[in-house]
Amino acid sequence: MSQGSTTEGARARARAEVTAAIKDEARRRLAAEGAAKLSLRAVARALGMVSSALYRYFPSRDDLLTALIIDAYDSLGERAEAADARSADAGPLGRWTAVAEAVREWALEHPHEYALIYGSPVPGYSAPATTVPPASRVGLVLLGILRDAHRSGALTTPPVPAALLPEAERMAAELAPDLPPASAAALVAAWAQLFGLVGFELFGQFHRLVEDRVTFFRHAAARLARGAGLD
Repeated sequence: MSQGSTTEGARARARAEVTAAIKDEARRRLAAEGAAKLSLRAVARALGMVSSALYRYFPSRDDLLTALIIDAYDSLGERAEAADARSADAGPLGRWTAVAEAVREWALEHPHEYALIYGSPVPGYSAPATTVPPASRVGLVLLGILRDAHRSGALTTPPVPAALLPEAERMAAELAPDLPPASAAALVAAWAQLFGLVGFELFGQFHRLVEDRVTFFRHAAARLARGAGLD
């Protein structure tokens, strides 16, 4: 290996280490103050850096927020994909439930990161297109479960009211042309309700209402799956 390659490798490692340290400090500040108060100057001060040095890694607060959002979506997506892979022999309903439980577990382990991606919008921040593929990972896992069930004849097409049919057809054309329109609409509804369940638990709406939350969530997730046609 040449001297130049060795030097470049060392610089890349150093940059990766500093980038990771910046993100870790930003996550600590998210937990303490929330995303709306995230400040590059405060992060730099906590790390003993001058602001101008930090700007070489993240030119703006929005760039840092975007990096944190992508990391959170990717971490959640990896958890969902791993759960689906582990439950490959459990059938469509078992796979769906395993993925749903993995989403819930990740959220409980990373409440502030979950709030960043599924909580209130950050004032003044607009997520760029680079966040879309990471944000789609959980939905694509659920979509894959429905597709496999449809190919094997195990997917029941749910009823769809006539008024919703044009929108269901549009959804199917954009998301899953190989699925019946009613199934595409049911999947979107189930996906939204899944994150609603998680959000209600995480943000305290189940306080003094649901005690056995594991059993309740498993039951509710299975009902969502059946509503999407996985029986």
